[in-house]
Amino acid sequence: MGSARLYTAVAAGGFRRYATYRAATAAGVFTNTVFGLILVHTYIALWDERPHLGGYDQAQAVTFVWLGQALYATLAIQGGGFEAELMERIRTGEVATDLYRPADLQVWWLAADLGRSLFQLIGRGVIPFTFGVLFFPTALPDDPLRWLLFLVAVVLAMVVSFAIRYLVALSAFWLLDGTGASQVLMVTGMFCGGMALPLNAFPGALGEVVRLLPWAALLQMPADLLMGEADWPSVLAFQAGWAVALLAVGRLVQSAATRRVVVQGG
Repeated sequence: MGSARLYTAVAAGGFRRYATYRAATAAGVFTNTVFGLILVHTYIALWDERPHLGGYDQAQAVTFVWLGQALYATLAIQGGGFEAELMERIRTGEVATDLYRPADLQVWWLAADLGRSLFQLIGRGVIPFTFGVLFFPTALPDDPLRWLLFLVAVVLAMVVSFAIRYLVALSAFWLLDGTGASQVLMVTGMFCGGMALPLNAFPGALGEVVRLLPWAALLQMPADLLMGEADWPSVLAFQAGWAVALLAVGRLVQSAATRRVVVQGG
């Protein structure tokens, strides 16, 4: 119970921390809306030429765009969450203080990032998505249960996103400078996360591969669940499987990194 209260407080602190940056949030809402407009008109032109590309009709393609803009910051698809701070703490050695806390390093950062994600969903995601729904034809369900399952999928996507970025952050124990790893995260997030094009529109073997990678759990799977293009048991199982696998790998890497800190620090 004490641990639960601790991590709940950490999550609440993450939420409050990002809630203080009101100007940045407003700028993010504006940016996501503008990028959404650019992508929507690009997709409309593309789907006019290639109807039912990737199995989507035009309304579904438009819906995918606005879901992407709503979840972009929520899931830190190209980075921008806790990982930069953790990398800096590793570089400066301040992570040694974190390891002395009566809390697990991985769970601490997970709780903080979930708080950040929740704020970004509410503060930065809702307005662009609502704008898109009001001004463009979309393919959204009327079934409240499907919306509830979609929210469950979004929470699992938050965990998968954290697990990916936690591994990237831990690489700083060996690389010391996390710039390169962050840039790789940015590129893979754009390409494999579906921010450039829905993963089901990727051709042949490439499409089959990217749809099996963990980034598919971030945007593609929740979008397909919401629009009725995928069954909810398979979506949630895929997401949960990647969440468990990546968190387990993160635990192993954390253990190796902790031994490295002890060796270097004496």
